[in-house]
Amino acid sequence: MPLVSHIRIRLFLDDDNAFGPGKADLLEHIRREGSISAAARAMGMSYRKAWLLVETMNRCFQAPLVVAAKGGNGGGGAELTQQAEAVLAAYRDMQRQVDVIVARHLRRINRM
Repeated sequence: MPLVSHIRIRLFLDDDNAFGPGKADLLEHIRREGSISAAARAMGMSYRKAWLLVETMNRCFQAPLVVAAKGGNGGGGAELTQQAEAVLAAYRDMQRQVDVIVARHLRRINRM
């Protein structure tokens, strides 16, 4: 039985968990669903938790990652900024590269 099967990368800014796998997934759901509330529902997460995650991301980066429109008659919505698309792509690329390196080392460690 392997000791470890994977590694999850989390990026911190001081004490804030600025970005990680859950936030990356949330951004992808916001892109697909067009709103924070729909993204939260799709992920089985409360709207409040999703909103807090978005607020943390927006605070930790130089430019907001998600812009939201207020609700009302036409409804609200949210979309990813160009900054979010760049952060998400860089994070997913970094995770893929780390997975390759870690898998090679874990094969060796798990044989011990």
